[in-house]
Amino acid sequence: MSVHIPARPPADAGAGYRAGKTLTVRVELARQIRRKRTLVAFLLVIALPLIVVAAVKFGPSSGGGGGFGDGDLDLVGLATAGAWNFTLTMLFFGSGFLLTVLAALFLGDTVASEANWSSLRYLLAAPVPRRRLLRTKVIVGLIFTVAVLLTLVVASFLIGLVAFGSETLTSPLSGTFGTGESLQRIAVITAYIGLTMLFPAGIAFLISVLTDVPLAAVGSAVIITIVFGILDRIEALGDLRRLLPTDYGAAWLDALGSQIAWGEMAIGATYNVVIFTVLIAIAFVRFDRKDILS
Repeated sequence: MSVHIPARPPADAGAGYRAGKTLTVRVELARQIRRKRTLVAFLLVIALPLIVVAAVKFGPSSGGGGGFGDGDLDLVGLATAGAWNFTLTMLFFGSGFLLTVLAALFLGDTVASEANWSSLRYLLAAPVPRRRLLRTKVIVGLIFTVAVLLTLVVASFLIGLVAFGSETLTSPLSGTFGTGESLQRIAVITAYIGLTMLFPAGIAFLISVLTDVPLAAVGSAVIITIVFGILDRIEALGDLRRLLPTDYGAAWLDALGSQIAWGEMAIGATYNVVIFTVLIAIAFVRFDRKDILS
């Protein structure tokens, strides 16, 4: 038997009922922090730089003779040149796959997991307005996405500081920056990578309101992002590749020149924000009209 939960709270919800007091961001943050997948996500971004340092220090090529960290003019080759360079390399590694998965996890697991636990209809019957529920879920998902990105940056810098010293950022494009400029360049790159994570996050959230299988939402977002990345490498598509959000994924490299080139990053940032907004809007419309059975 289908049970339809109304999109708006009933008129007799009670004199003391206030929609603005239901499922606050603080309450949802507390709920999500206690989940094991949140702890695992943060442990992963801390483990990544530790694993890389261990590979450099104790790997087969650790004694020299080329390979990772040999000082060549590339991001990976410069990783051991100091904490700033190591942080940049970890952002390079993380943005390729790990951060995409975590962004999809925090946004894709949020609504679908409630449906999977059969708790979604009880939240709405509390009554929590549908749009407030989704808004809170989106905000909290984005907070965790930003937090895990910043954790990667801070952990990488501190680990790189201990392992490789405090030398400032050396760009493979324009030489060495001072401390202040190193901070500026890493901040710009971090912010841009954060914006590129909106694309998989938006896909994951849309699918999350359409299914009660969290893994389907997370996996679909990751697969779609990977497919778009593959299409972006097919030169036969020509200028059509400019329509793919993944085409702007590496635009942050423009922040490593002698002067920051904002053109490609501005286009990529705008593209990701617009796509994310459209996907979230579609999710809200679909959820407003959806019969909640679980």
